[in-house]
Amino acid sequence: MYPEHTRHTAVERAVEVHQPTPLHLAAAVPAPLVAVQPSAVPSVASIVLPDGRVVTGYAINPAQPEPLVAKPPVSRAAVNVALGGVGFLAVCGGLLLLTTFITALTALITQLITLAAVIFGGWIAVQIFKPHGHQGGTTVNIRKAIFKRNHFNG
Repeated sequence: MYPEHTRHTAVERAVEVHQPTPLHLAAAVPAPLVAVQPSAVPSVASIVLPDGRVVTGYAINPAQPEPLVAKPPVSRAAVNVALGGVGFLAVCGGLLLLTTFITALTALITQLITLAAVIFGGWIAVQIFKPHGHQGGTTVNIRKAIFKRNHFNG
């Protein structure tokens, strides 16, 4: 099948031509051709080429593609992604407001506790450091007193 690699000069080389052998299948019998009459006579078209030759033939109507189904201007996936983004932003904004509210509430409670401590501590300080003067009632200084039969001698 392959020629042997021998050294020959260019003149001495022989050219072999291999012709394919057709396969004849006994089972394949061609179907007889049946002439079919067209329903309408097609129109004949002639075209003049730039070199002056005229080509005549039947016009072939191009196949019309099936009409496309009307698609929405924006795909549903894009709408879903956009709505998800809007929802995410709303949640983030709500969480930001919630954390701000909690921070403000914590500061308010801290200030109220501090105010109550200052007021109550001040009241206690006033009670402690208030000068004890005459408050009504009887003040008795007992130094060397003698109690005899429930009678006080001062």
